[in-house]
Parts: sequence; C-alpha cells; structure tokens
Amino acid sequence: MTIILEKAPAKINLSLDVLRKRTDGYHDVEMIMTTIDLADRIELYALEEDKIVIALESRYVPNDERNLAYKAARAFKDTYGIKTGVHINMEKHIPVSAGLGGGSTDAAAVLRGLNRLWSLDISLDELAKLGSTIGADVAFCIYGNTAIARGYGEKIEKLPSPPPCWVVLAKPDIGVSTKTIFGQVNVDKLTHPNTNQILHAIEKQDFNNLCRHIGNSLESVTFKLHPEVERIKETMIQAGAAGVLMSGSGPTIYGLVEHQSKAKRIYNGMRGFCDEVYLVRLLG
Repeated sequence: MTIILEKAPAKINLSLDVLRKRTDGYHDVEMIMTTIDLADRIELYALEEDKIVIALESRYVPNDERNLAYKAARAFKDTYGIKTGVHINMEKHIPVSAGLGGGSTDAAAVLRGLNRLWSLDISLDELAKLGSTIGADVAFCIYGNTAIARGYGEKIEKLPSPPPCWVVLAKPDIGVSTKTIFGQVNVDKLTHPNTNQILHAIEKQDFNNLCRHIGNSLESVTFKLHPEVERIKETMIQAGAAGVLMSGSGPTIYGLVEHQSKAKRIYNGMRGFCDEVYLVRLLG
C-alpha cells in the first residue's frame, strides 16, 4: 500500500488590508502571508471503495463534509473523475480557529497529496485555482513560502522570503470565526497597513523596517469583540518583540524576534498569559 505524506505548514499575515466589500458579499483584500515551522501532518492512501474517510484525534475538528480537507478531497474527485476512494489521516498541531490557516493548509496538503497519490501531474497553478473554490487561503497554502494574495485571496503573486527570524505565537483560549469578524467590518472605519513599505522591507531584507510596517485591518474589529486579544498584543510588545501583530482574523498574536535567546525569553514570559504559546522559525 502506497502512503503519501504531506506537511501542512501554518501561515502568518505580515499584512492584511481589507479594501472594499464586493457585491457577492465577500471583501476584496490584500494580504502578505508567509509560512512558519508549525505544521499539521497529512497521510493519504487509496481505497477501492468510492468514499472519503477522515481520521483525526481532535474534539474541535469535524471529520465529515464540514472539514475543509474533506471538501478538498470531494472537489478533487469530482473535478478529475476519480471513482475510487481515499483515507486521510490528519495529525493536528496547528491550533484551530486561530488565524493561522490550519484548515486551509490541510485542504491544500490534501490536494497536493491526491495529485501524487493518483499520479495526475496537475500543476500547482491548477490546484490553486481549485483550492480557491474551497476556501480563501487555500490557494496561498498550495504554494506556501511567501506571497501577496489579492481578490478574496485567490490571486497569488509569489514574493521573496522575509528576513530570517524567530516567531513567538500566543493564542488565547478562544476561537474566532472569520465569518463573524468580516460580518462586523466597516471598511470606512478601518486602518490600512502600508503594503508597499512591507514589500520594500522584504525586498531589502530590512528586518527593522518590516517590523515597523506590519499591519492588520481586522485587529480593531477582533479587539472590540475580544479585548483579551489586545491585552496579549500589549504584553508581547512590553516583552520586547520587535514586530507584533494579530494573524488573520485572530485570535493568535505573533511577535517577530531576531535572536533566539531573546525569543526564548519572550516565549517563556508569554506562557504565563496563554496556554498555547509556540516558538518557531519562518519557513517562507
């Protein structure tokens, strides 16, 4: 039996700008995202019977058609006329409803894995197009590394890697619904990050300038609904992280730190405020 293994890394937003509300109910966004060394592990093997089986140990993640990985497998089978089945084993390490793209990266890993499992040789561009029908961040997660996403997240332009650094992640014991946060958005009242300055800092490998300009339009919305998220951000800033931001619609706050020794001190300090704290490197 052939078992296909896929790594599904989390992402953080270096920027998230909400530009306008569209007539279809979605919002046009401009987001710079990069992958980090915190990842789920996906294993796939073929089944003779025409069914999709999701196996995972998590009381927070469904194993049926509500799961984005299941939706990805269904979309792949339907699109390419696959009449056999697949067993998908998911080993979760990325926190759920955290703003780190856990569901999207799992779906992307399933699409990449099925492409290998059934030897279809489909391009990443085509997989990303299919992924964008499943979830807004899936197209980015197909490619990984660092990119700017536009539209509702489906238009991807690859970018150079940011300056290498450590990332401290702190997630409070709450889940945040992206749909709920976007439902509260009034575009005219949002602050907007300077995306061009962030792009320039990445191009010049200027860590300090990058930290000065990272920004997220959704922070004010999430902070209003969940004040504890803002308190974690303030604590991370006081602890000395160079650049501190909420990822996605939250509630995870991350801090960028240049040196490992300082990153470890901040990590240890944040563990007094949050149960879920991680110290990882940038991948993208």
